[in-house]
Amino acid sequence: MYVSIFVEVGLGVGLVAGQDMEAPQFHTFYGFLMIIAVAIIYSYRNQMRQRIYLLYGLGGLFVMGLGIRAMVLHR
Repeated sequence: MYVSIFVEVGLGVGLVAGQDMEAPQFHTFYGFLMIIAVAIIYSYRNQMRQRIYLLYGLGGLFVMGLGIRAMVLHR
């Protein structure tokens, strides 16, 4: 699930750079914020080994909320 975020951000950066387009600022902000959130979730995996499913569940909900917010904000 989290790998798809890196693929999505990479494709977005490639599209913006290759097509000389300008992406909305908040859309790029939320994309990079998702990468930072995934890095923080990944860094806590050893400390929360007893509750790893709780970490990934709540982290997934947080990342999902960022994605929904990024889509809704620009419509």
